[in-house]
Amino acid sequence: MTTTTLAKGPTSAETIHGQKELLLPSMLHLYKEPLVLSEGQGVRVRDPEGHEYLDLFSGILTTSVGHCNPKVVDAVTRQMKTLGHVSTLYATEPQVEAARKLADIAPGALKTSFFTNSGTEAIETALMMACLATGRSEIIGLRVGYHGRSFMATSVTAHSGWRPLATPVAGIKHAKSPNPYRCPFKQPCDDTCVDKFVDDLEEVIVTTTNGRPAAFIAETIMGVAGYVVPPAGYFERAAEVIRHYGGLLVIDEVQAGFGRCGDHWFGIQHHGVDPDIMVMAKGIANGWPVGATIATEEVANAWKGKTISTFGGNPISMAAMCATQDELRDHDAPHNATARGEQLRSALLEMQGRHPWMGDVRGMGLMQAIEIVKDPETKEPDKERTSRLMEATREEGVLIGLGGLHGTVIRIGPSLLISEDEMAEGISKLERAVDRVG
Repeated sequence: MTTTTLAKGPTSAETIHGQKELLLPSMLHLYKEPLVLSEGQGVRVRDPEGHEYLDLFSGILTTSVGHCNPKVVDAVTRQMKTLGHVSTLYATEPQVEAARKLADIAPGALKTSFFTNSGTEAIETALMMACLATGRSEIIGLRVGYHGRSFMATSVTAHSGWRPLATPVAGIKHAKSPNPYRCPFKQPCDDTCVDKFVDDLEEVIVTTTNGRPAAFIAETIMGVAGYVVPPAGYFERAAEVIRHYGGLLVIDEVQAGFGRCGDHWFGIQHHGVDPDIMVMAKGIANGWPVGATIATEEVANAWKGKTISTFGGNPISMAAMCATQDELRDHDAPHNATARGEQLRSALLEMQGRHPWMGDVRGMGLMQAIEIVKDPETKEPDKERTSRLMEATREEGVLIGLGGLHGTVIRIGPSLLISEDEMAEGISKLERAVDRVG
């Protein structure tokens, strides 16, 4: 782990003490002792004591063009000197330009955007939009899916650890998660399982709803679930089912969007399906608080009542978003995600060959995951080894994420601009940690 000298400020211990005293105790941390970060540049961050870490999780796939990207910083600085905040009661060019950039890359007929402050708010907007457009109120989600932290979003989330309320919002049902590694129908999972997953979705509609759902919502790659990639053909068939019953297809690209999956700008484009509504956040503005909901004109025009977002579409956040989108385009982020994702995946598969407790290596582009198990045959989750691996990677100076229903999936998702050499360095550090716990 590299150590540099930093200007004197609060120590890690002082910051941790302050957090324990003043912040919500249920806030999640990845390590036994919280890691304090004080500086960042590109794919590197440092703690107050000067220890440097290679960041392969990018603030939960959010610093898409790197920490403190100079072009994003410049754009934000210029906008702060021009116009800071006016709310959506007034029109501003930065918000129009941001919407134009989304419309230029969005799939199908998606054109009309509404900006908020987070993925959670964008999900709320999308589901309300679907209900208004259809005149219906029931929503279908996927088990183990995650969509945010509000009352509605946690109800659509089907992951007990992220649902603090015993009584969720009514009218929300969940179909089986199309998880090939843990397929409930057949092992190994094959093409015939797609039919069974889709049959389950239809059965949920006809048996647990009034048969008139407003929408089916799904992540193209299930992030918190541990980068679960649905099998080919699933989204095409699921779209047919929900539209057969008069509902809309809502796609959550909060984690998978903006080239993260490689080759295309959005994960759903790998499936050849055009959503009616799509939700984005995280990497959209490199860490600035931006959530976006984009819909077809027909769906958007169904919202007849008033709506406003005090901070949504804020000129400074929009400037950050526009600069981020320019950087992603100028560096061909989808192509880089494909190349660096193949580099990472090849290395993970090599490690898996030596360590069978790496039960599954999966993902697309720069969303790659390792599911850790006690035995590759039983696939029993191994929480103890997962914890040791997290601590070992921290000691080696590389940051990764965690997910999965049992908290036993390692999630890797660095900046979309990560270089070949930086990826090689990250792989080397990760490999040392894997061998230590192996």
